[in-house]
Amino acid sequence: MASVEAAAEHERILREIESTDTNCIGPTLRSVYDGQEHGLFMEKLDVRIRNHDREIEKMCNHHFQGFVDSITELLKVRGEAQKLKVRRDGKDCVSEELKRCRIQQRNIATTIDKLTHCLPGKQTHPEPFQMQDSCMYQCRYYPALRTLEQLEQTCLPRAGQYRFCSIMAENIPKLRTQIRDTAMMQLRDFLESIRKHSDKIGETAIKQVQNTSYKQRAQDLVDFSPVYRCLHIYTVLGLRDVFENYYRKQRRKQARLVLQPHSNMHETLEGYRRYFNQIVGFFVVEDHILHTTRGLVNRAYVEELWELALSKIVAALRTHSSYCDDPDLILDLKNLIVLFADTLQGYGFPVSQLFDMLLEMREQYGEILLKRWNITFRQVLDQDNYSPIPVSTELEYRQYTSQFPLQDPELEKLPFPKKLPFSEFVPKVYCQIKEFIYASLKYSEDLHLSSTEVDDMIRKSTNLLLTRTLSHCLQYAIKKKNVGLAELVQVIINTTHLEQSCHFLEEFISNITNVPPDTVNATKLYGTSTFKDARHGAEAEIYTSLNTKIDQFLQLADYDWLAAVQGVGTASDYLIDLIAFLKSTFSVFTNLPGKVAQTACMSACKHIATSLMQLLLDPEIRQISMGALHQLNADVKECESFARAGPVAGFQGDTLLLAFSDLRQLLDLFTQWDWSTYLADYGKSTCKYLRVNPHTALALLEKMKEMSRKNNVFAQFRKTDRDRQKLIDTIIKQLRNLIAQHHA
Repeated sequence: MASVEAAAEHERILREIESTDTNCIGPTLRSVYDGQEHGLFMEKLDVRIRNHDREIEKMCNHHFQGFVDSITELLKVRGEAQKLKVRRDGKDCVSEELKRCRIQQRNIATTIDKLTHCLPGKQTHPEPFQMQDSCMYQCRYYPALRTLEQLEQTCLPRAGQYRFCSIMAENIPKLRTQIRDTAMMQLRDFLESIRKHSDKIGETAIKQVQNTSYKQRAQDLVDFSPVYRCLHIYTVLGLRDVFENYYRKQRRKQARLVLQPHSNMHETLEGYRRYFNQIVGFFVVEDHILHTTRGLVNRAYVEELWELALSKIVAALRTHSSYCDDPDLILDLKNLIVLFADTLQGYGFPVSQLFDMLLEMREQYGEILLKRWNITFRQVLDQDNYSPIPVSTELEYRQYTSQFPLQDPELEKLPFPKKLPFSEFVPKVYCQIKEFIYASLKYSEDLHLSSTEVDDMIRKSTNLLLTRTLSHCLQYAIKKKNVGLAELVQVIINTTHLEQSCHFLEEFISNITNVPPDTVNATKLYGTSTFKDARHGAEAEIYTSLNTKIDQFLQLADYDWLAAVQGVGTASDYLIDLIAFLKSTFSVFTNLPGKVAQTACMSACKHIATSLMQLLLDPEIRQISMGALHQLNADVKECESFARAGPVAGFQGDTLLLAFSDLRQLLDLFTQWDWSTYLADYGKSTCKYLRVNPHTALALLEKMKEMSRKNNVFAQFRKTDRDRQKLIDTIIKQLRNLIAQHHA
């Protein structure tokens, strides 16, 4: 099949050589030397030359006898003329005959001369329309124009004023117009053809860049001879400027059509591929025209066209890519744009704007990745059981430690079965962070960036993942409803291990980018602060949740504020249940890092003390009996017993008891009725009741005064009640004076 095509191509080139003027034979000869079968063509050329030599010999042989006969006739005429000359002096009749012979001889010579002048025109142009049809059929427009020029300028003026010469002269302009129009029609067909086949041309050019072993050349898909032929004809006709303007105008129109993307281009990668193929095909054709014609298009025209195209391409890609929310499609599109840019760069077109736009798309790609990983992280956190991972075998243990860099020598020594300190979400989150880094790296490939630039991009993207996406997901997991204290404790343990793994992530990024983590100006990962903030959030949530639970118990408190003084009382039921809950809760706090358990315990004790104090000073409680204070005192003693027992390790001495010191001193003051000591030592650093605020004491004493005033149950104690009432009034007066003196 290939040999048949080569033979046909050689035949076309031979016809072109036969019909083309020697001054314009350069492009034809270049196509010969560009071919791959030069030797075979030279053999065919030798055969053709021998054929023409035989034709010339045949033509000479055919006309030789006629030429000899004509010479013979002329010689006979000359002989007769000599005889007549001899007889001229002797005979008058011979003189007339000689005169006629001379006229005949002159006429014959004139006829031969005229026929000689007309012979080239009749041989070359035996019939105007016959010549036109033959040359049009064979597409030999330039030889036809040369023939018309030869007839018009040489043959017809020399032939004389004959009718057939006038007819031929009148038809020459019409033939030129018809040749021009026919060539233009073929050019239009060419333009339409390359418009339709731009996709295939561009696809071939891109494949050549993508696969260097791809042998087919994009230019080989197009027959440019209609362009060369039409350009040649218009040049000969003196209309080159007309042709150049027409060609450029039509190609600009085609460029606008090619650069207009389909409205649904963003839906599939194939839509983008067709768009790029058409643009590449268009500029491959223009580049070939630029390098194979003299001035039909120039560098300035092509660059202007490319600048227009580049602005429209960038605008179209920005618009259509903004609709995409699939990171895989964005990644494929990026690879396609890189291939598109590399292809056109290979043809000499500047493509820096395309790579700048790819860096803009990097931000969009990063945002889409963050959205995807936000869903992934939430799924991991929602599906986690927030319990330490049990491992039964060495294989299981190694499987988890291969996913997460756990370094715990003490745990290594423990026999199986044993438990890892963290729950499932730790190795899963760690692996997902690495997957995100890989996904970020994929986009950075082939963007002609340095290792440092790639490393910086990946680190910044990872920081966004940590500080924004993962941080929000952790906060969501911490603050969502129905999160128990055990889950919050596990979150603190998990985030602690993730915080300790951050330097491994630093090393991981450095290994894949080949940029050391200690490089000057290298971006540092914010993972440590992210996990630390999450841990602090979980700690705060533990304190809040613990206090909320304490409030639920305190709501069950049902004090009889008018109760009479009884014997040694016992703690309230609600408080006994509360203490039991706290003991159970703090037993699971032993695995918490640092001073979290101590802080939680101190916070719980302070909250209990504060709540009981607020309950005692509640404005809605207007009367309080001494019996009620004794019951509250029994409850505080129960709390102090809990604190003294050391529910969590790490407290020095009676530090935890300090949470109840304000309440303890206030209750001691009232139950022991030790006002003389309080009033005498107030303001001194050695005061026994240093933490009792006089305002607080006054408020509580007024509630007791109200209770004493209305307590008339036992008449026999009326005098005692009166005395107590007077004593309370006196103390109230002294407290007010004390307040006035020290707090004025």
